[in-house]
This record gives sequence, C-alpha cells and structure tokens, in this order.
Amino acid sequence: MNDLDVAGNWHELKGKLRQQFAILTDQDLEFAKGKEEELFGRLEKKLGKTKEQLREMISKL
Repeated sequence: MNDLDVAGNWHELKGKLRQQFAILTDQDLEFAKGKEEELFGRLEKKLGKTKEQLREMISKL
C-alpha cells in the first residue's frame, strides 16, 4: 500500500474500517494529504495496533 492507494480509495476504505471497528469516529479517520502519519497515529492509539499491522490490514481491505 502506498500513499496514492490510500488517498484514491480513502472513502471506500474508511467505510470498511468503520464497519470492522465500530469504535472509530469520523475524526479518527480524517485523512489529509501529507498527514498520513497523524492518521496512523490516531489509529494506532485507538485500535492498539502497530503501524505495520495497520498498513497490512488496510491493504487487505
């Protein structure tokens, strides 16, 4: 998964993540170009997963 994959498909990925993890809010999943690290930081904290685990999980969605 690269940044372009995330940016281009983010609305779809966001919906799938919300289905899988009901605790995630719109604020948790807010994506801004150039701020991917902030997004992953919020997800790491909320889900208790590492960045590598998150990247792998998102790439499988």
